[in-house]
Amino acid sequence: MPNATHQLGAVKRELLDIFMNLEVADHESRKKSAAIRYLRARRGIEMHNEIKRLERDIAAYDEEALQ
Repeated sequence: MPNATHQLGAVKRELLDIFMNLEVADHESRKKSAAIRYLRARRGIEMHNEIKRLERDIAAYDEEALQ
């Protein structure tokens, strides 16, 4: 009977280890997805600001050209 108890304990530890590895992998995946979303949002804001700056520069250039 002690051998069966030992095997059961080993199986429980292995299952717990598998579960923890799955949790870590899931956490890393969510963290990576969040980082990608953050970078895309940041780049979108940068592009918006670049477009606005170019529009202002073109408008200023057109005003100078007309004078």
